[in-house]
Amino acid sequence: MASGRKREFDSEAALDAAMHVFWQKGYIGASLMDLTDSMNISKPSMYRAFGNKESLFVKTTQRYIDTKMKAHLRLLFDEGVPLKQRLKNHMMSIVDMQCSSELSKGCYLVLCQSELVSGVIPKEAEQILLEAEAMPMQLYTDLFQRDPEAIELGLNQHAHANSLSLYTMLKGTASMARSGVTKSELEQSIDRIINGIGVH
Repeated sequence: MASGRKREFDSEAALDAAMHVFWQKGYIGASLMDLTDSMNISKPSMYRAFGNKESLFVKTTQRYIDTKMKAHLRLLFDEGVPLKQRLKNHMMSIVDMQCSSELSKGCYLVLCQSELVSGVIPKEAEQILLEAEAMPMQLYTDLFQRDPEAIELGLNQHAHANSLSLYTMLKGTASMARSGVTKSELEQSIDRIINGIGVH
């Protein structure tokens, strides 16, 4: 007779699969069936391994931040690279991901953060989305306030406004990428915003 052992699966692969469901459909639009079908596990297995939908979402969001978002942010601080090139490398790295021909387009975080206004996102999920929202703005502001080249250009005098301009652009490119606008088209907009804030 079969021993009834629990089915084994790759938890990281399952989280990646769930991430792409949330990336495509948002928190609200992703059903448990969507998630378990994509992860190729049963609902009981999902609950045992990851908890409920909110807990799964928090785990996939943290995985997105760790495996996707932080790599883009590190480009802002590459030693020996001029500020303009660092900003371009950072923003185009994000746009490249947004325009990817893989399972999802746009930005996981931007899509899910747009759902916060609905008022139905559970508290723990809301908290990680708000923290992720604040992270880029804080890093951009710190960069403009502390980077010697940024200070020399006077970008520290309007650090918050400059940061908001970059972040607004990247949220916009996420939406445009989901609509099918190409990477090369969006690159022109990136160049204009970098020049527009006074980075020469």
